Amino acid sequence: MIRAAVLLLVFILGQIGASAQDPANIRDVTFEAEVDGSVQHYVQILPKEFNPSEKHHLLVALHGHGSDRWQFATGDIDQARAARDVAEEHDMIYVSPDYRASTSWMGPKAERDVVQIISRVKKQFSIDKVLVSGASMGGSSSLTFAALHPELVDGVVSINGTANHLEYENFQGAIRESFGGTKQEIPMEYKNRSAEYFPERLTMPIAITAGGRDETVPPDSVLRLAKIVEKLNPDTLLLYRPEGGHSTNYEDSRQAYEFVVDKMSR
Repeated sequence: MIRAAVLLLVFILGQIGASAQDPANIRDVTFEAEVDGSVQHYVQILPKEFNPSEKHHLLVALHGHGSDRWQFATGDIDQARAARDVAEEHDMIYVSPDYRASTSWMGPKAERDVVQIISRVKKQFSIDKVLVSGASMGGSSSLTFAALHPELVDGVVSINGTANHLEYENFQGAIRESFGGTKQEIPMEYKNRSAEYFPERLTMPIAITAGGRDETVPPDSVLRLAKIVEKLNPDTLLLYRPEGGHSTNYEDSRQAYEFVVDKMSR
């Protein structure tokens, strides 16, 4: 009797976990990348009460270094939970791309993949506004993508990212592979993927979070970028925690997403 009760409890808990991690509205999408013909992936999550005849905002969530699409699709980190919660509450279509998986840093192929994904989703659904976001590598990549394609982006949330690849020194092996060379060999590629050099392109609502003690992705470049963008764009929010490290808690992450969703929805 006791063993049966324990097994029943384990089954119930397993079902709860499965429903939280694998709800019916989650779909793992495979597509052929136009840039090189490779097989790529993204996770798509539709609102619970999805109505295909209505317009919906699209939230694109970019994962961090060493992770893949599932970090922001089902992961338990504060930044991912905040993104999913805000998307759900605002009936947004939620997409988490691999964008060349663990070591992307929004190189040319990853960039082309995200452009293709946004185009695919727009053809499939009625999309109103597009919010591009992410944390760490994803926070850096969201700034890069917005600066490269401002015409595709209506809002940006950058969490613990860098805005200057010429200055940034960590993960250089991965970035070299992604960008196609070192910063000494192809400095213009690194500059073109550094949002700090193009603040005038960031005219959409934008929220940036940073920690003063972040040694993984130091905050200096995004603080400089935010200072300039604030003068050009009134819809700018900087959440800077001087004692913070390489993470942003749920409350700050949620505030960043809510700020941008509110501004771009007006």
